[in-house]
Amino acid sequence: MKLPSKVKIVDVGPRDGLQNEKSPVPAEIKIGLVHRLQDAGLTEIEVTSFVSPKWVPQMADNAEVMAGIQRKPGVRYSVLTPNMKGFEAALASRPDEIVVFGAASEAFSQRNINCSIEESIERFAPVVEAAKANNIFVRGAISCAVGCPYEGEVAPERVELVARLMKQIGVQHIGVADTIGVGTPVKVQRAMEAALKHYGIDDISGHFHDTYGQALGNTLATLEMGVWQYDTSSAGLGGCPYAKGATGNVATEDVVYMLHGMGIETGIDLDKLIDAGKYISDFLQRKPNSRASTAILNKRAQ
Repeated sequence: MKLPSKVKIVDVGPRDGLQNEKSPVPAEIKIGLVHRLQDAGLTEIEVTSFVSPKWVPQMADNAEVMAGIQRKPGVRYSVLTPNMKGFEAALASRPDEIVVFGAASEAFSQRNINCSIEESIERFAPVVEAAKANNIFVRGAISCAVGCPYEGEVAPERVELVARLMKQIGVQHIGVADTIGVGTPVKVQRAMEAALKHYGIDDISGHFHDTYGQALGNTLATLEMGVWQYDTSSAGLGGCPYAKGATGNVATEDVVYMLHGMGIETGIDLDKLIDAGKYISDFLQRKPNSRASTAILNKRAQ
């Protein structure tokens, strides 16, 4: 078993974490979160998405948030762009990277974006082409890679199909996402193996939700495969809108605590990271959804 010596974390809290919040989060608070995350040493931050405010009202301030960030050298700021309209709107805000999402579940694709998997990838093709023409890196994500709220279990063959189609249209990096958090270590390894048929180990990442408390186990299982890039969310922000009662993304604090305890470098200052999670949780008037954060904040209070 050869574990990576260094892991790269993409904090998706400002985008994936906040997009389902019912009450509006002001742009200045989102900007404050991004600033605190970069000060904690994060070099990859998913800031916002350029989608119709009709579907995701929380991200209506996308341009304002991107304009308000004091960019730090060496930090990459990414945005989600589901179609050409979104990409054109995003272009003015100078993202370093764009993200496109395809589902490994046919039912999820139909319910979520009203088209088949293959059609969804065809929609992304011009977006990918335009991004590359503008020297913008393209990251893809395969949602519902192990399970779907409508279809149940998702076969690894479906993950392989989406990875192959993404590769064909020129997507440079792929994330394997357990969107509803039903995956267990062996299932997640199988999904990852399927994506690795089309992408090298340096061009693949894991994105695990913690609905059933499996996200750290799934992270460890894929670290053992050599995967060294992960999406996590500050304070465990975010839930899946399609899975009732689902808790959200795995907390960045918990993953960093685990990695540091294993002697794996992240470049992240855990104390500053906990401060960032507390900042946004205080605004949302709830406790951070992170075990490590809770333990360390309790210790501080003593």
